[in-house]
Amino acid sequence: MLLRVTGNVANPNVGTELHLDRELMMSLPTRVIETSTPWTEGVGRFEGPLFRAVLEAAGIESEQVRVSAINEYDAEVPVSDLERYDVILAIQQDGEPIAVRDLGPVFVLYPFDAHPELLNETVRHRSVWHVGSIHAP
Repeated sequence: MLLRVTGNVANPNVGTELHLDRELMMSLPTRVIETSTPWTEGVGRFEGPLFRAVLEAAGIESEQVRVSAINEYDAEVPVSDLERYDVILAIQQDGEPIAVRDLGPVFVLYPFDAHPELLNETVRHRSVWHVGSIHAP
């Protein structure tokens, strides 16, 4: 399992939660984003499901969600961001799974190069890496 979705989940697959492995995540609507980030060198090619597609699969209807990293860092992400931009839950970089020692296994990635206005402190804090779970109140 790569990702747990908890809280107000209408479509659980394990108890009251939605558990997603790599195959299930890649079966959702995905995107490739070629962008530079504040944490990587040069332009990388990142791939993963649209964040909003994961919320739709879970049946979540919320104005914001809490994204938690495996190192206990967390951030609130407004769903309006996910509707306005093609934010992905990146699980691959340059064709390879993202390792935990890098930004993986799951990384909230905004399309920074396509939308330079996203390069600000608020969005950087929402760009959680080492994601383990998403919680919808």
